[in-house]
Amino acid sequence: MMRSRFCIFAAIFLFLACKKGGTDAPAEPSSFKQTAVSINNQAAVAGNFNNISLNPVLKIIFNTSITSANLTNALSFTDLGTAGSVAFTTSIENGNTIVIQPTAALLGFKIYNVIVSKTLKSAAGGSLESEVSITFNTGFDNSDKFPRLSDDELLSKVQQQTFKYFYDFGHPVSGMARERNTSGNLVTSGGTGFGVMALVTGVSRNFISKTEGLDRVKKIVNFLKTAERFHGAYPHWIDGTTGKVIPFSTKDDGGDLVETSLLIQGLLTARQYFNGASAEETTLRNDISQIYNTVEWDWYRRDGGSVLYWHWSPNYGWDVNLPIRGWNEALITYVLAASSTTHAIPKSVYDNGWAQNGTMRNGNSYFGTQLSLGEPSGGPLFFSHYSFLGINPIGLTDSYANYETQTKAHTQINYNHCIANPKNYYGYSENCWGLTASDIQNGYTASSPTNDRGVIAPTAALSSMPYTPDNSMKALRFFYYKLGDKLFKEYGFIDAFSLQDQWFASSTLAIDQGPILIMIENYRSKLLWNLFMSTPEVKTGMRSLGFNSPNL
Repeated sequence: MMRSRFCIFAAIFLFLACKKGGTDAPAEPSSFKQTAVSINNQAAVAGNFNNISLNPVLKIIFNTSITSANLTNALSFTDLGTAGSVAFTTSIENGNTIVIQPTAALLGFKIYNVIVSKTLKSAAGGSLESEVSITFNTGFDNSDKFPRLSDDELLSKVQQQTFKYFYDFGHPVSGMARERNTSGNLVTSGGTGFGVMALVTGVSRNFISKTEGLDRVKKIVNFLKTAERFHGAYPHWIDGTTGKVIPFSTKDDGGDLVETSLLIQGLLTARQYFNGASAEETTLRNDISQIYNTVEWDWYRRDGGSVLYWHWSPNYGWDVNLPIRGWNEALITYVLAASSTTHAIPKSVYDNGWAQNGTMRNGNSYFGTQLSLGEPSGGPLFFSHYSFLGINPIGLTDSYANYETQTKAHTQINYNHCIANPKNYYGYSENCWGLTASDIQNGYTASSPTNDRGVIAPTAALSSMPYTPDNSMKALRFFYYKLGDKLFKEYGFIDAFSLQDQWFASSTLAIDQGPILIMIENYRSKLLWNLFMSTPEVKTGMRSLGFNSPNL
């Protein structure tokens, strides 16, 4: 009995001793984790924070209350481009949310990183399970990147800088325009037509002397006299040294009638400008006339058909099989074909081929603006630029359209689309608009309201200066003053950019630079319009097609 009582007493003693020891040992604090992150009260989109304002408010939420002790030491804020630290303030909101703000505005188009280290503690003393890292990029800042100029000074500056593409960067042997700033020996026929008009503008604006301009145009024309041609038409791409064709694609290794017409448009403009009695200018005019007269426009009807064809190859014949039908950039092709004194086409080819007996008409309204011709919403803006570098659309009509109304409506629809911004691309605004053919990331496309890739091409708005001067001028000021450090380079504006993706092209293209310079001049003085429309052949040819204009 005594032994039994002793065992019970010992067991009770041990139990109480163990219980007392368990009660006194402190529980280990629970770890905690981050549950949500926002910047300016917005969550990340597809895991990314893009185009954040320059004064962001970051909020990092945890699943428990946290302590302010050692808070600043647990945080870092870094500019990833420079690896420099960013000064910031911090506070705790609702017990479980860290609020972080930079003490000064951040820089535009920069990538920043905020880290919360595992040294952060909860109010209960728990440890952060894993480090929190937040990366974001800022949008553009609204500061001026260049000193302010008068609008007139700004227009001159843009023209002069863009002029350098065609004069300073012209091919050293042929004088012709390179396709783009990386093209090396490859020159382009259509882009050279724009370049010749640029040279005329440069002389008129005193960017170069008349002698310098005349010498460069002579170099180009002398090269063209010996360059490879196909029934009078030049290829799209030419070797700037040898004059031999460089295939644009496998079967496009022969004549390109549209590119040829863009070239001839420029040459005829120069012929009208260099009208002096000297032997040099007389010879130049005769050479240009001979080049024009040699183009077999009627042969490109393909066996006397009712439409002109874009391509012909000595190796593949008509295999590309692309009839030139309206509405697009190729009105100039039919005008010059009808204006030829040696190989003219009849009006029936214009009516049946280009106008498709009227089916190129549109007549629908977009954003409250009626469009006379062409595809839905008008297509890329170069449709209203290339032919109208020389052809003056103001007051121009035929049985299909009023071309002043058409070009202005086309541009206004493009502008209104960018204002409406149905895809909600960052940066689109009344100051940042313009969709046309241009480089895009990893490629090239004809951007338009129905093919909107979020890429703005400066040439779209700037080459529309005669049509929408107020809206185009707003775009010019924005491109130059607000984005100029990214956009305005050695040869004027870069080809294209996307604020949505913070992508800025490194390229400049002849066919995009030329219209900027030329159409700004047409807006300012009508110089190129007046010269081209004064061409006797063009007056006769356009009248034969049924055009009416105060300039004919």
